[in-house]
Amino acid sequence: MQKPYRGNYTPKDRTRINDAIRAKELRVVGPQGENLGVLSTREALLEAERNHLDLIEISPNANPPVAKIMDFGQYRYEKKRKASEVKSKSHVTETKNVQVKIGTGEHDQQLKAKRAAEWLNEGHRVKVDLFLWGRYKYMEPEFLKERLERFLKIIPAEYKIADEIKKSPKGYTTTLERLGKGVKGPKVLKEEDEPVKAVTEEKPKPAKKKSLDELIEGGLI
Repeated sequence: MQKPYRGNYTPKDRTRINDAIRAKELRVVGPQGENLGVLSTREALLEAERNHLDLIEISPNANPPVAKIMDFGQYRYEKKRKASEVKSKSHVTETKNVQVKIGTGEHDQQLKAKRAAEWLNEGHRVKVDLFLWGRYKYMEPEFLKERLERFLKIIPAEYKIADEIKKSPKGYTTTLERLGKGVKGPKVLKEEDEPVKAVTEEKPKPAKKKSLDELIEGGLI
């Protein structure tokens, strides 16, 4: 059986346990969370030894101080976990930025989409910009918005549109926020989401000269 640890854990921790507890009496919480009432420190230590656990002073400033009978390793684990939860709740949200261009290759788009997903899952807002230059500035707005929407569809995270797609000084922009805590895989483009191909006006082909027999059969001569 494990013997109770005697003394402090570390000078930095300052949590008194077992023989390091200086109070003469303690309000003691048992191993199952039961209230054992006010006991002398000696009685509390004997109770901890009977359970092969430690006596940990958890509220030194109370009158009398509060101590709990439990494994000190488990106590440290729970204390660290609670501190992590508090830290995560006090997480500062930032607005991160991802910029794409019409000529950005598929591989680079996937990398940018993955980075955006990581930021979203960390709780940050993500501003996505479609950067336009030269002749691209004068293309149809609906076509440009569709290009930006296609990039949004491959971001592997649950999100909502915080700011709708709108024109910006450098092109088009939108802002995303995390939706829930789950992470999903990359979206697969549906048939209706296939890349839009540029439509070029076909020039009429020159009429093929008909043979003499075709003209006779058509009644043209």
